[in-house]
Amino acid sequence: MQRYFVPEAQMGQLSVMLEGEDARHVAAVMRSKPGDRFIACDGNGRDVLAKIVSVEKDKIQAEIIEELVSQAEMAWKVTVAQSLPKGDKLEIVIQKGTEAGATVFQPFLSQRTVVQYDERKEAKRIDRWRKIAKEAAEQSHRSVIPQINTVASWKSLIKMFAEFDLVLFCYEEEGRTGVGLRDVLSNMISTHTTAAPRVMIVIGPEGGFTPQEADEAAVSGAKLIGLGKRILRTETAALYALACLAYESGELGGN
Repeated sequence: MQRYFVPEAQMGQLSVMLEGEDARHVAAVMRSKPGDRFIACDGNGRDVLAKIVSVEKDKIQAEIIEELVSQAEMAWKVTVAQSLPKGDKLEIVIQKGTEAGATVFQPFLSQRTVVQYDERKEAKRIDRWRKIAKEAAEQSHRSVIPQINTVASWKSLIKMFAEFDLVLFCYEEEGRTGVGLRDVLSNMISTHTTAAPRVMIVIGPEGGFTPQEADEAAVSGAKLIGLGKRILRTETAALYALACLAYESGELGGN
């Protein structure tokens, strides 16, 4: 069944209205008619089953027939902090990371960031990233559209660490001889009492983090961890870590 994210202003207690691109998709692509049903989400966790009352080119009116219980969100609130990679790699991270359950994406700049950051183009890029997140959330039947933050400096990023229950700083040197991700997560699970802990995963650029950045992250409260013995591409690392978090949080079953 088709799923659409609807602004809260268009989603009342008894009715839903689709406008613009979503309405055109319902009318022209899906060829829906009165009586057909779809799922509407407000992007903040409320899902409803709606039945179409009227179909116009740019407006779909529907009545709410059932409130639904969302079961698609990860138990942990995970923020992916990704140093800006080259090309369209961040789009891949956002799309696949949304499917994997990330709640927030925080792009940032680090010492080895290769991309020439242009603040004047930022708004257009963020609009595209947010559209990708919305479409991926609809496709994967999420109830929440991940938040896409503006690009942060390195100093701004490490100040954010205090807002999280756990910050996982993915550092390749730890993968060779240091602490692994599973060790840190096992400790958090056994000691943390919050029902939905807030976790940040910090991923470096193509050239990785510098030793100085790793030291600054550790001083700021991050746990330096490895993601195994292999070197992962920057666009792979976040998705690999998200899969591990989904497993350890119990999302894939078991005790």
